[in-house]
Amino acid sequence: MIRHVVSFTLTSAGEAERAADVSGMQERLAALVGVIPGLQSMSLKPDLGLLEDHWDVVLISDHDDIEALEGYQAHPAHLEAAAFIRSVTNSDRVTVDFEV
Repeated sequence: MIRHVVSFTLTSAGEAERAADVSGMQERLAALVGVIPGLQSMSLKPDLGLLEDHWDVVLISDHDDIEALEGYQAHPAHLEAAAFIRSVTNSDRVTVDFEV
C-alpha cells in the first residue's frame, strides 16, 4: 500500500472563508473514494493552528500500489477536485509518498 501525504497553505484570510474552503476540499476529495480504482481511503484535515509556521491543511490518501496512485493522479474526478483545491490554495505544497 502507498500512502500519499500533501500539505497545503490556504489563500483565504478570514476564518469563515477558510473553514468553507476546507469543507469544500473535504467534500470533493471524500467523493473520490469508490470512484477511483485503487483509492482505499482519503482524509483532509486542517492544522490546529497552534503555531504560525505550520501548513494549513493536510491530505492523506491510501492507494493499493504505485500504479493506483498514478491512476488517481490522472483520473478526471481527481483532476476536477484538484482544480478546486488549486483555486483555494497557493502554489506551494509539500508531498511525501511512502510504502505502508
